[in-house]
Amino acid sequence: MDEALSEIEFLALSANRVEVLQLLAERRHTRDELAAATGASQATLGRILGDLDERSWIRRDGSEYVATATGRLVASGVTDLLDILETERELRDVVEYLPTHAMDFDLGRLANATVTTPTGTRPNAPVQRVVDLIGSSSEVRVFSHAFNDQSLGAAEDLVTDGDGTFRGVFSRSAIAPLADDPGLRERLASLLDAEGAAIRIRDEGVPVAVTVADDVVHLLLRDENGVLQASVDTDDAAVRSWAGEAFDHYWRTATPLEPEDLPE
Repeated sequence: MDEALSEIEFLALSANRVEVLQLLAERRHTRDELAAATGASQATLGRILGDLDERSWIRRDGSEYVATATGRLVASGVTDLLDILETERELRDVVEYLPTHAMDFDLGRLANATVTTPTGTRPNAPVQRVVDLIGSSSEVRVFSHAFNDQSLGAAEDLVTDGDGTFRGVFSRSAIAPLADDPGLRERLASLLDAEGAAIRIRDEGVPVAVTVADDVVHLLLRDENGVLQASVDTDDAAVRSWAGEAFDHYWRTATPLEPEDLPE
């Protein structure tokens, strides 16, 4: 293991080493092409090529350099490690709020996710993010333990101002506060009356707060006290697949909510 860690350290100490190896793993390059791509001086590039050749990660073929089979293997592994670490950096401040117990996909799938956190000037930024996504979509599916007035308004607009569709599965505790407020109850009833909307209630609850807006999956993240901490959204195919299957499960195991079910 020490020898392997030494090789990792060798690469980690120079971004140019990693970049040169990745470039040569993709295709052949001349020395001038490598210099132009990396911005490294000829002296630095000469040392890098010598070090990589010494490890049999690259070889020279005439005026060009190319990665060997083991060089391509190392380049692939380093690229994967960098992607993992970049994802970890993005998620580090919010990972404790991710509902990983209910997320049946590799966290690496969130590599290109958008992370939105509250700020002093935009404390409601995560909610506004999902409202914006709903507003720019044509098909929205939600399974959640929460349903706030902003999302309710966005869902109303989606189905009444256009040809959008909205389907939601909510914990009973998510609907109760809306039904108890006369103004929100009226808007909820209006949404239920809309041709393109349908809502179901799940007595067993829903452990996550997920919105699927067209091809984007959005998760609202709260702490153990229910305080909003962040949101994460992505259009990754594996995450979309998980969200679609999860929605179908919750939808099948929930009861339709009808306007007459709301208290007067």
